[in-house]
Amino acid sequence: MSSTTSQSTEDLRRSSIILAPMAGGPSTPELVAAVSNAGGVGTLAAGYLTVEKLTEQARQTCALLDEGKGFGINLFCLNTADAGGGTSEEELAQWTTFRDRLVSAADHFDIDLPDTPTWSDDYFSAKIEAILADDFLPNPDALEFVSFTFGYPDKEVVARVKESGRKVVLNATSIEGVRAAAVAGADRIVLQGLAAGGHRAFVKGKDSSDSIGVSVEELAQAITEACAVTDVPIIAAGGVGNREDVVKLVEAGAVAVQVGTRFLTSAEAGTKETHRRALCDLMERNTVLTHAFSGKPARAIENTFTREFSRVAPELYPQLHYLTTPIRGAANKSGDPEYLSLWAGIAFAQCEDQTAGDVVAELSGSAE
Repeated sequence: MSSTTSQSTEDLRRSSIILAPMAGGPSTPELVAAVSNAGGVGTLAAGYLTVEKLTEQARQTCALLDEGKGFGINLFCLNTADAGGGTSEEELAQWTTFRDRLVSAADHFDIDLPDTPTWSDDYFSAKIEAILADDFLPNPDALEFVSFTFGYPDKEVVARVKESGRKVVLNATSIEGVRAAAVAGADRIVLQGLAAGGHRAFVKGKDSSDSIGVSVEELAQAITEACAVTDVPIIAAGGVGNREDVVKLVEAGAVAVQVGTRFLTSAEAGTKETHRRALCDLMERNTVLTHAFSGKPARAIENTFTREFSRVAPELYPQLHYLTTPIRGAANKSGDPEYLSLWAGIAFAQCEDQTAGDVVAELSGSAE
């Protein structure tokens, strides 16, 4: 990623496009490598993967990269204010009440729900050790950065990642969060606007989740403000649908633009087939912020599940993620988009059946 704080429209390059980490299936070695080989920067999502699966996918990604191309890995970092390491009695009561509400949805698919809540730190420490191991990749130099979502790693982890020669990328959803990420040791900061699809990247206790509006113009304004409060290069994310959006954000001071939703329908993505169809078939619907699927706020296409359960769901992550997993799995298997987490940014109507390389070329302007 470039360290230049701004680029002219004429100098906009493919490397200005970064693939957003998309955990839960869409992120594949083929997609990550395709984005990087097209001149962008691919990010492999490690969320919900076992350590073994992560190392396997990273090696596959490395093998698919053209010479001189690199990629990054994103980790869930739950050592934040809302990561208690378990489920308290109060949280258990909230979980149980919500589970009872979900029985109707489970009965709809004739499936069972978990009887007890599951809490996990997503194997954070083990993944860090695997990433920093000398034998992790056939070409260790191909791994250029490690990014962290939901929290900031401690100083020791930050130092070890940097000592390995990789950049540390942290997320923020407000100017307050930008300052906190800079203090935490970020080499790059992804500033995510409210229009972004999937989970909000804010860090509880250090960030604000909704201080940037849903328009690209509001994100661009925040990018300019962020560049004024820190020397750490800023990457823009949220609601990017076309080249014009990219140009606005780069002209505002972003060194790069992170894009997720536009890649969900690319040929190389592992997006669930029901989700993929919904992105093309439900374009008349709005997106909504909901924590009903996972316990953390995330933007998705509105459906029956979001309408019925968003108001009553507790903010309990990752316990709700594991609780709703059987429902989401059954919905995908049966082709029912009404009970699936249809993650999407507000510009999802611009999704097309393309290759990842075509998306990179379109957004960077090199396809013109």
